[in-house]
Amino acid sequence: MQAMERAIFWADSPSFDENTRLEAAKIMKDEQQLLSCFGAELTFGTGGLRGVLGVGTNRMNQYTVGRATQGLADYMKQTGGKSVAIAYDSRLRSDEFAHIAAGILANNGIKAFVYPRLMPTPMLSFAVRHLGCDAGIVITASHNPAQYNGYKVYGSDGCQITQDAAEAITACIEKVPYGAAQAMPVADAKAAGLYVDIADDVVAAFVEKTLACRVNPAEDTPLHLVYTPLHGTGLEPVTRVLDSMKGLRYTLVKEQCQPDGHFPTCPKPNPELREALQLGLETAQRENASLLIATDPDSDRVGVAVREKDGSYKVLTGNEVGLLLMEYVLKSRIANGAMPAEPVIVKTIVTSDLAFRIAENYGVTIQECLTGFKYIGEIIGVLEKQNQLDRYLFGFEESCGYLAGTHVRDKDAVMACMLVAEMAQSAAREGRTLADEIASLYERYGFMENRLLNYDIAGSEPMKEMARVMAAMRAQPMESLAGCPVTTVKDYAPGIEGLPASDVLTYACDDGRKAIVRPSGTEPKVKVYLSARAATSADAQAILDKMNAEMDKRILG
Repeated sequence: MQAMERAIFWADSPSFDENTRLEAAKIMKDEQQLLSCFGAELTFGTGGLRGVLGVGTNRMNQYTVGRATQGLADYMKQTGGKSVAIAYDSRLRSDEFAHIAAGILANNGIKAFVYPRLMPTPMLSFAVRHLGCDAGIVITASHNPAQYNGYKVYGSDGCQITQDAAEAITACIEKVPYGAAQAMPVADAKAAGLYVDIADDVVAAFVEKTLACRVNPAEDTPLHLVYTPLHGTGLEPVTRVLDSMKGLRYTLVKEQCQPDGHFPTCPKPNPELREALQLGLETAQRENASLLIATDPDSDRVGVAVREKDGSYKVLTGNEVGLLLMEYVLKSRIANGAMPAEPVIVKTIVTSDLAFRIAENYGVTIQECLTGFKYIGEIIGVLEKQNQLDRYLFGFEESCGYLAGTHVRDKDAVMACMLVAEMAQSAAREGRTLADEIASLYERYGFMENRLLNYDIAGSEPMKEMARVMAAMRAQPMESLAGCPVTTVKDYAPGIEGLPASDVLTYACDDGRKAIVRPSGTEPKVKVYLSARAATSADAQAILDKMNAEMDKRILG
């Protein structure tokens, strides 16, 4: 059995530390644990590695991180790369993994520029380009629960790596035995000039570029908001930006300001989830604040809740925040005479199609891309090569990811917090709230409700089970959605509409109902994105309920 062979190697080889060897020997005695920890290897893809912390080839640990970094170093030596920027978040062992990666790069003669304290993912994307690095690494598992960590790789363009680069790096990684990668001690690497702390002027430059993304920088209407970094990296950059805005007063959720990889007050630190925002909502209620904003552990996603007339708080969906920001940016650009020729908004295929109606109203082109913010970043890069960078106005995805400006090539919650606050100030100047703004948006463009379904895939080989689910969906396509005939079926597997090949299926009806099915790239889940148009929100939700039941039957059996 391959799993047993791997475990024996980890238990016996002097390449591993004593605690790891003892734990591997213990795992060998439990068949279920053996398969879970050693039955597979963490897959290195365009999102890098992500997995549960622990011992084994299918776990995040110093050896899987070391092997991946040695593979990256070998790839960079093949391609002439000489430097890498590194950042890490508040997760358990993130700083350790970052220093291991820097030491292994240094041992290969590759210079590592490392943030000396935890920093958000968008600041890593910024640093890669600002410092002229050939690649970037950020140690994070984004919004996953505390037992996870991850390792994401960026290209010289500040975007997450392409599929071609991921495959080339994977080929290099596969040639590296576990435990073989050697890290130069940090002190020695610094003495050799191969480990360099990223200076504070890079942080200052990021904040300056962020503030330059304001669409109405003179806005100074009084507004009180609550902010929480959910024990993550957002506190320093977000408060620096908010402090630079006039009229704003903010209260911090003190219990969640301290970085803590255990996430003691929010076990699932995902700002899409109301339960993750609970302490923030309680603070907002106590402070009578107009707005709550929350950033996830690596501060690339932002959650938003707004106070309604009855004093309760409505948690906006990622789609709603994106649509509001899109409308605000376009409206403000026109009012300020700052609309470029042939303006472009970018969204992913799973993001609300209501964006098309807004774009049509303003005469703006929507460019769609696959799920994953790297594709939005790549479109920005194409515009840059064509000397048309000013055409890009805004990009967003339904999972609370937004980007205005082009200094970052990934979703950026620091920038998003700033724009949401400014947008709320703008509404307050007219005696309105963001709750009023979303209601008005639906009145103008019609109701479209969206729902994300997550189907957890259990077992020791979730990748195979996810593939089985997708194969079954292809073998027997959906013929109707909540009683409405499906008129369009799209399979993105071969690569269609100018997009790269992707394991995604779309079913759509003429009345706007849509279901998009894809396996998660970071977790053992199959994701289904549902959307429905109707005369009212309640009617749309009723349609979604029926579609939800149909999907449960198809996927769960």
